[in-house]
Amino acid sequence: MPFETRQGVRFFQFAAFPQERVCHAVFTRQGGVSPAPWHSLNVGGTVGDDIARVRANRVRAFNAVGRDPASLHDVWQVHGADVVVADAPRPLESPYTKADILLTQNPQVTLFMRFADCVPLLFYDPVQGAVGIAHSGWQGTVKGVARETVRAMAQYFGSQPQHLVAAIGPSIGPDHYEVGADVVKAARQAFGEKSQDVLRLNRQTGRYHFDLWTANRIWLEEAGVAQIHLAGLCTACHTDDWYSHRAEHGQTGRFGALIALKQV
Repeated sequence: MPFETRQGVRFFQFAAFPQERVCHAVFTRQGGVSPAPWHSLNVGGTVGDDIARVRANRVRAFNAVGRDPASLHDVWQVHGADVVVADAPRPLESPYTKADILLTQNPQVTLFMRFADCVPLLFYDPVQGAVGIAHSGWQGTVKGVARETVRAMAQYFGSQPQHLVAAIGPSIGPDHYEVGADVVKAARQAFGEKSQDVLRLNRQTGRYHFDLWTANRIWLEEAGVAQIHLAGLCTACHTDDWYSHRAEHGQTGRFGALIALKQV
């Protein structure tokens, strides 16, 4: 089963990542200490929850998958396509770097990001020994964050796209992601003829829905990635497991996702 519970913390894993080489998890909201409306494993520090609880939840998440909380490297996610190569953990007292793509080849580093409907993208290069994580909401998707992550892994690590294993994590599905004219315009500009594959017209409402899963798959395929795995889990459909900014009208937390290389 893709879900596992350890130490009370429930998380999702992709079978495509070899457990002997890669530690990864997309954590549900279950197993933390935060009260409503963030109940319970909220790792977002900007949504109104007490920062001590947020830190306690992060420690719980790391401990559940056997990673040292001090190995954390995270960023301030800004819906862009900038890249950070994490050569070492980020000291907690140091300022955040603004970015939405994180990469490393250092097994002493655990890459960590936060989500609540946006798409977690996870990457593993078994040849060069590298991992990456990216945050792709609608803005990041039309900016090609998935494609830019592949390019960055090639630039910094010599990764070949055909060797990469990529995973599209739990996020808002097309049935729940109705968007306005600004997003429709941006998607059409980004995807051209393929925009018909990522924009779905709801004939009852006359509004479009944006398929983030298909959109990110298109970028990955165009970048040359052949091994693409989709969780197919909609955060708005399953708020028992996931935080959803859309379904919970902004009164919610953030779930965490991490990936790290193991020492071999």
